[in-house]
Amino acid sequence: MHRPLMIADILTYAAEAYPKGRIVSARTEGDIHEQTYPQTLARVSQLAHALAGLDIQPGDRVATLAWNGYRHFELYYAISGSGAVCHTINPRLSPEQLVYIVNHAADRLLFVDTTFVPLIAAIADKLPRDLRFVVMTDRAHMPDTGLPGVLCYEELLDGQPESYDWPEMDENTAAGLCYTSGTTGNPKGTLYSHRSTVLHALTTGMLHPGTFHEGSRVLPVVPLFHVNAWGIPYSAPMFGVDIVFPGGRLDGDSLFDLLEREKVVSAWGVPTVWLGLLATIKARGRLPEGFQEMIVGGSAPARSMIEAFEDMGVTVCHAWGMTEMSPVGTHGNLPIWARDLPRDKKIDLKVRQGRRLYGVDLKIVDDEGRRLPHDGKAAGELYVRGNAVATGYFNDPAASAKALDREGWFGTGDIATIDPDGFLTIQDRSKDLIKSGGEWISSIDLENAAMAAPGIAACAVIAVPHPKWDERPLLVAVPEEGATPDLAEVHKLMEGHFAKWQLPDDMVLVESLPLTATGKVSKLTLRKMFEDYTLPDLR
Repeated sequence: MHRPLMIADILTYAAEAYPKGRIVSARTEGDIHEQTYPQTLARVSQLAHALAGLDIQPGDRVATLAWNGYRHFELYYAISGSGAVCHTINPRLSPEQLVYIVNHAADRLLFVDTTFVPLIAAIADKLPRDLRFVVMTDRAHMPDTGLPGVLCYEELLDGQPESYDWPEMDENTAAGLCYTSGTTGNPKGTLYSHRSTVLHALTTGMLHPGTFHEGSRVLPVVPLFHVNAWGIPYSAPMFGVDIVFPGGRLDGDSLFDLLEREKVVSAWGVPTVWLGLLATIKARGRLPEGFQEMIVGGSAPARSMIEAFEDMGVTVCHAWGMTEMSPVGTHGNLPIWARDLPRDKKIDLKVRQGRRLYGVDLKIVDDEGRRLPHDGKAAGELYVRGNAVATGYFNDPAASAKALDREGWFGTGDIATIDPDGFLTIQDRSKDLIKSGGEWISSIDLENAAMAAPGIAACAVIAVPHPKWDERPLLVAVPEEGATPDLAEVHKLMEGHFAKWQLPDDMVLVESLPLTATGKVSKLTLRKMFEDYTLPDLR
């Protein structure tokens, strides 16, 4: 039989198959909240009735601006399950980008956590006139918003039926919408269908059988407001995994305490988050009880960070993907033939971007679009295709036309190699490569090497102009507290891995690195900051 793949079916299945499965949330109200999957389904049904009462129609965009928590999870299922589109908004975007996104999506309803009410109140006059607002709390905690006709989340649910007749739709119906952070030009919206979302949840869940099984616990630090929290809201209930949501408490101490309190097995997030947790682990001299696995993505983790967690007994899985891929495209689980390799050889594989998921195809091409061999040596632009890869952008035909090649593959903008064993290595973003004297230098490779240097807490490498060599690498570093890193020491550490001409010409110490809305280092901002920087040999 051909049965459509529906997002709502994931939760109805979880409520029946895993009645003891739980969602634990650190709430904006300050406490810890728990509910089972059956209780969640009942509340999601109430919310779906409430949306119908607010005249939300199939295809309407309903926006969220919220932390990771059970109410946000409920919105994921109620909105898409009833036929509307769940539009998650990143609160770290600039006010101008927020205004653009809400207007471009033509959102009809906006659900907002109490934390972000002031952010919305400041731009409310620039949002669509018919946009209505719901604050995600109960009446006792409702803030004075100043927003017109504002509604209370818990009051919307009160008195609504606890069951809902979920509609059966074409599985290609749009279910989710997420915008890129717009580092160049306006943000671009990626639509996810019911089909793509369910298939993505299946493939990511099957990759981690040690974690994705009934009774296990996963903590998504990766936000629900960006690329579906890497699919965890769908794959966890599908496989009976408890979800522990951290809310807005993402510092190392808060994450350590929550991981330990809830005996979390696996946590997912970007490198900047794990550096904070690592500092807390070192300060306390131990791991959180039960913590076994860490999934890291969003940007390339430093080798030294992977080594630190692995040496403490935490399995690190480096994954890669992008918003337009739903988002996971590769995984870093080691194949069986690699499990008995020496420790350093295993780390060599873990720092790469891993092997493709089922349903994801990869190719690399040269400047003329000709395919390059997967020999681990040839480097070219990476293109992808798959059942969870976007075919374009929402209401943006110009950007959509540029995204795909003649064969219908999606261009990632990454320069990569793929070896005969299928391991992907991202050399750099094409715009972040440094071209010096006609030769390319990978900023990622230099950064990963520099992170192992004494006294460096975080760093980035960017290109700065040079009259003779066109561009030269500049190392921008955040020192550890009380430390003064030395460029000569960094060079000494790098010399065995890089030619002399590839080494950074200079190092600048800064208090912090600018981040994008998704927690990555903003090299665009750094390049602007240092566009007039004079290198030592030119002074």
